[in-house]
Amino acid sequence: MRIEKASISRLNDTDFSNLKFGETFTDHMFVCDYEYGKWVDPRIIPYKPIEIEPSANVFHYGQAVFEGMKAYKDDSGKIWLFRPTENYKRISISSERLAMPELGESVFLSALNELLTLDSEWVKSGIGNSVYVRPFIFGSEHCIAASPSKKYKFMIILSPVQSYYNGALKVLVAEKYSRAANGGVGYAKAAGNYGSQFYPTGLAQKDGYDQIIWTDSKDHKFLEEAGTMNIFVRIDDTIITAPTTDTILDGITRKSIIKIANDNNIKVEVRPISIDEVIEAHSKGRLNEIFGSGTAVVVSEISSFGYKGKNYDLKKIENSYAETLKSIITKIQYNLIKDPYGWRSEVSAIKV
Repeated sequence: MRIEKASISRLNDTDFSNLKFGETFTDHMFVCDYEYGKWVDPRIIPYKPIEIEPSANVFHYGQAVFEGMKAYKDDSGKIWLFRPTENYKRISISSERLAMPELGESVFLSALNELLTLDSEWVKSGIGNSVYVRPFIFGSEHCIAASPSKKYKFMIILSPVQSYYNGALKVLVAEKYSRAANGGVGYAKAAGNYGSQFYPTGLAQKDGYDQIIWTDSKDHKFLEEAGTMNIFVRIDDTIITAPTTDTILDGITRKSIIKIANDNNIKVEVRPISIDEVIEAHSKGRLNEIFGSGTAVVVSEISSFGYKGKNYDLKKIENSYAETLKSIITKIQYNLIKDPYGWRSEVSAIKV
């Protein structure tokens, strides 16, 4: 891997106390090209615009997948990733679904290791501070024939961030629009999955909601995801989350929550849950919590949801499962407690 260091760092010009999520980037980025059937020329270069043909496949046929990760710095200055091999597995699954070449695990992990080591000063310690890591692959062949690209770029960019959401969310349950359909690409982190959410989400925001709870595309009856998060519903003392299918992303935070909950005597049911069941539980006083999970938010509580013109408020409860589970995951990520699962990976010690 060749490394070209930036001549001037923007680190001292960055206001880390006033970061807008995803708008500030570190000094360097990783780039690797796929040509003639293999990945070649892995390199770290200064963060800058890239030159690309207007006929590139990604602009016309949407061959693009990505991952979302975070790097955390503990009080001793060590940098950690949370379950990075799971991100590698998922980007491989996403690539396969979009007829894109598999990226070798050694390329993925060594790129993360070298880039985060080089830009380590951008990772600030303290709960809430992190660097968001965005690996992505896109079709770069300049050809507008409707066929898979023969050339691709794999890149990683880094963005220092703070908390994604502040406070609980107000969400609208989807009745018309869908995030994904059976047989589609809902289980992949395909770029188009997110672009297609913006319009219905914008409509919901005009009505005072923050996000949408997506429902199944056939009947709009069963809950699937909440915005860009997996969703959990607590009825009595059981949390329920939908099973992963070809319409639901296999969230890494979701899997971690299920494991931690089971190990802390919190009952979990992985099964379909309908909006009718949620409303019935609310009417009987049995609906205690709804929360979402994801890399950016970790866990985000939902304070109310709207459905068929009516809004349903949730009472704030003490010692919520959302707060408990978020606390445990966050402490593992920041190396504040023991990691019994082996999820935490020190950047400088990643084996490639």
